[in-house]
Amino acid sequence: MAALKRKGLQARILSSEEEEKLKRDQALVSDFKQQKLEKEAQKNWDLFYKRNSTNFFKDRHWTTREFEELRSCREFEDQKLTMLEAGCGVGNCLFPLLEDPNIFAYACDFSPRAVEYVKQNPLYDTERCKVFQCDLTKDDLLEHVPPESVDVVMLIFVLSAVHPDKMHLVLQNIYKVLKPGKSVLFRDYGLYDHAMLRFKAGSKLAENFYVRQDGTRSYFFTDEFLARLFMDTGYEEEVNEYVFRETVNKKEGLCVPRVFLQSKFRKSLKNPTPVTPRLGHES
Repeated sequence: MAALKRKGLQARILSSEEEEKLKRDQALVSDFKQQKLEKEAQKNWDLFYKRNSTNFFKDRHWTTREFEELRSCREFEDQKLTMLEAGCGVGNCLFPLLEDPNIFAYACDFSPRAVEYVKQNPLYDTERCKVFQCDLTKDDLLEHVPPESVDVVMLIFVLSAVHPDKMHLVLQNIYKVLKPGKSVLFRDYGLYDHAMLRFKAGSKLAENFYVRQDGTRSYFFTDEFLARLFMDTGYEEEVNEYVFRETVNKKEGLCVPRVFLQSKFRKSLKNPTPVTPRLGHES
């Protein structure tokens, strides 16, 4: 198994077969089912973690390589970094980062079961980490995290699970705890990722928004949509680019195109008050 990687500012170009598939699969899930999925979103993620325990995702050791902000506490002795991982799952990103003794982490997740898995991990140390359950679209982070106290926020494969009309609420929430001049580190599914092209007919909720068989949902981002979402909420764009990976399995003769969006957005020093963006979105 080999993985080839490059970055770019343009979206992936589809093959003619892929274009035809997306054109055919235009029918949307009914409004009734969509409302049910939104109402049961937490339950569906809790059931996901019940089925998969801590075994579904691999530990993510790549974050410090991709984001220098996570290495900033290594510049001189006793330098500390306070971070928030918004949507921590079972700790696949969190615990590798806590190997650095100079990091203190706040971490939260939508799923109460995922939070319990983090707390049960033998590496969990309340002196180094505070984890709590939180619906980032409605629960105030200030109940758990002091205002403007966080050096970096990680939003890694999280925002895609939120309904597009509520994504701005997540960004407003984390804005309140982030220090002025500090950044949100983002990575998530990009437009035309292999996972998007694999959805069967009857899975489409809206433009670039789909439901899996287990009831969990996924949005596939364009760089334009993400930039507008962040900047309408008061952030400044630092980096916003596609990551293209081709995962090759020579034995089976498969080449799977993966597309992610990897970005950094900074909280302005000039206007630390979050902006309330207009409702709705364009895709």
